[in-house]
Amino acid sequence: MANSTTYTDKEILQDTLMAQKHITDAYNTYAGECCNEKLRTAMLDILKEDHCIQADIFSMLQSNGWYEVQPAEAKMITQTKQKVTSSN
Repeated sequence: MANSTTYTDKEILQDTLMAQKHITDAYNTYAGECCNEKLRTAMLDILKEDHCIQADIFSMLQSNGWYEVQPAEAKMITQTKQKVTSSN
């Protein structure tokens, strides 16, 4: 007897989001290390499209309440800004 697994929409979207994160990481690396300008441009175009796909998946998860984002405290925002500004 075959063992079949049924995945929920939430599980499918979470898996898809993780895959998109890996895909964008890879294209970012390829674009950054590309010696040919036309190929680099193509990689950057693909990267932009994949970021849009990733944002759409994230929005679907968030709108269904499956990906909660905690708002940052004002103090943490200020500290992060100071840290980034001082390192430049």
